[in-house]
Amino acid sequence: MAVQDRQREILTKYQKKQKNRPIHKELTEQIIDITSDENLLQVVFDNLSEKQPTNYENEYETVMSWNKSRQAIYMIWVLEGEVNNGGYNQFYFNSSRQFYKHLPDALKLVGANKFSDLTKRANETFEKENPKITQHQDGTLEGFSKSYDDNPLNKFDDEFYALYENENLQQFQIDYIRKHKNEFIDK
Repeated sequence: MAVQDRQREILTKYQKKQKNRPIHKELTEQIIDITSDENLLQVVFDNLSEKQPTNYENEYETVMSWNKSRQAIYMIWVLEGEVNNGGYNQFYFNSSRQFYKHLPDALKLVGANKFSDLTKRANETFEKENPKITQHQDGTLEGFSKSYDDNPLNKFDDEFYALYENENLQQFQIDYIRKHKNEFIDK
C-alpha cells in the first residue's frame, strides 16, 4: 500500500470517528468516569459547545456565565487550537481574542503555570505592539498573511511549541477535570 493511500485511510478513519462520536448535552459523573483520558477533553468541550447559541453570537457572555472551571477548559481549548493552527497572531486576529485577558488565570487554574506566564507575556506584547501587529490586517487573506512578517508574537509560538515538548497542556486539563468533575456535571 502506498504511503499516500495509508495516510488517506488513517484520515478517513479519524474523520469517521469524529463524525460519529457521541456528543453529550448533559454530562454526568458516570460519563466523565468512563471516558478515557484520550477522549475526555473532546467530550467536555463538545458538551460546552452544546451550551453555546448556534451562531456563537454571544459566545463571550455565554462562556463568562459558566463557572471558572468550565471557562478555563473552553478558553484553553480555543487558545491551543488557534496557536497550533496559526500561532498567537491567529489567536488575537480571530474572535478568540475576546478571552485573552482571562487566559493566564485559566491556565493557572488547571496548573499550567508556565503556559500562563507565556500567555501573559504574549498578551502584554499584543497590547504594547498592537499597531505593528495589526498594520497589515485589512480583512483580506493577503493582509493577514503579511501580518506574520516580522511579527513580535512569533517568538511566543516557538516558545509555546517548545514548552509543549516538556509540559503536556492537555494532561493538565485532563487531570483538572478528573479532580474537579463536579464542576463539569450538569445537574
